[in-house]
Amino acid sequence: MLARRAKRAYLTASMPAYTLNEEIIEDLYSEALVLADDARAAFDMRYNESIADTDDLTRVALSIEGLRTTTRVMQVLAWLLNQRAFLAGEISAQQLARCNALPEERGADADNLARLEPETRTLIEESERLHARIVRLHGNPRKDGGAKTPVASMHGRLAQAFAAG
Repeated sequence: MLARRAKRAYLTASMPAYTLNEEIIEDLYSEALVLADDARAAFDMRYNESIADTDDLTRVALSIEGLRTTTRVMQVLAWLLNQRAFLAGEISAQQLARCNALPEERGADADNLARLEPETRTLIEESERLHARIVRLHGNPRKDGGAKTPVASMHGRLAQAFAAG
C-alpha cells in the first residue's frame, strides 16, 4: 500500500496541472496507472508462485476477477485519456462526446471474491471505487431510471415558464 502511494505521488508530481479540472484528471490518471500496474502484478499467473498451490476454482475466480478488474481499469484510463486530450485541445467537445462513453460497471462476484486473498480483494475494491468516482465525474444517469436532479427539474420548469410567457 505504501509503495502504491509513493508511485502515485511520483506520477502526480511529474505531471504538470494547470487548472482544477486538469489537476483532478491528472490525479485520477496517476491513480489509474498505479492500479493498472498493481492489477497486472496481482493477476499475472505466470509469475505468481502462490497461485500454483491453489485449487482450480480459485484459479478460475482469479482469472474472472482479473479480467473484470483490468477491463474496469482500462475503461477508466480510456475515459481519462479522452479528458486529457480534450483539456489539451487535441480533440473537440464533439469528439469527446462521441468517443467518451463509459460502459456500465460490472461489479465483482461475491463468490469469487471469497476465494481470493485479502490483498487481491482490496485491489478489486479500489478499482471499483475509482470507477465509481469516474462515473460521478462523467455524469452517468442515475441507476433509478435516470431521474432528474433537483437542479435539472428547476431548469426544466424555468424553461417552460419562459416558453409560455
